[in-house]
Amino acid sequence: MSIEETVIEGRNAVMEAMRSGKTIDKLFVLDGCSDGPVRSIVRMARKKDALIQFVKKERLDQISQTGKHQGIIAYTAAYEYSDIEAMFRLAEEKGEDPFFILLDEIEDPHNLGAIIRTANLAGAHGVIIPKRRAAGLTATVAKTSCGALNYTPVAKVTNMSKTIEELKERGLWFVCADMDGERMYNLNLTGPIGLVIGNEGSGVSKLVKQHCDFVASIPMKGDIDSLNASVATGVLAYEIVRQRLNK
Repeated sequence: MSIEETVIEGRNAVMEAMRSGKTIDKLFVLDGCSDGPVRSIVRMARKKDALIQFVKKERLDQISQTGKHQGIIAYTAAYEYSDIEAMFRLAEEKGEDPFFILLDEIEDPHNLGAIIRTANLAGAHGVIIPKRRAAGLTATVAKTSCGALNYTPVAKVTNMSKTIEELKERGLWFVCADMDGERMYNLNLTGPIGLVIGNEGSGVSKLVKQHCDFVASIPMKGDIDSLNASVATGVLAYEIVRQRLNK
């Protein structure tokens, strides 16, 4: 599968791409443009939960590759998204308790790629990301994952809290990373589990944290107050691996 992210420019081209079912991760629209075709594209993009940014003409001119953007540029996903059922199937095929990593608004594509790579190496059966306010499967993510996207399903969901509750009904329990939590070594992280990692700046949102069963902290001895999101994922994921191996 190619890791080239497709850039689509122009009203007709973007509309046709959306009608054909292509996954649009990000849409740049000329701010203030309100003619019929552009309104139709924006309306369709919102229905598909694409990330929409209204920008000035100078910004569109800067990112345009053709010089003929007509006020609209779309970025399609470099990889196809999977679904949560595929993650359950993967766990079943391996004869393992499900282990999912849920990302609450990770915005940096390098972080997302690194987390997908860690997820694969730690034996997680999939990664779940939100449709809004988060990095999607761009070419940068694919490259940073170093091939892990070929093996690790990534699903997009509309509502992270609702997804957590639905997965609880299927036997998973959830631990999120937060500095105010219980030290991770004191928690039982075995069994069917979802590990929730928060936004690079603000961490796990209050609403998502309320739906988690446990809050885990990583012991830190240094002079700064937090780890990079992808590093924090690695530390907690491998504590889960350690506890699973010692069961």
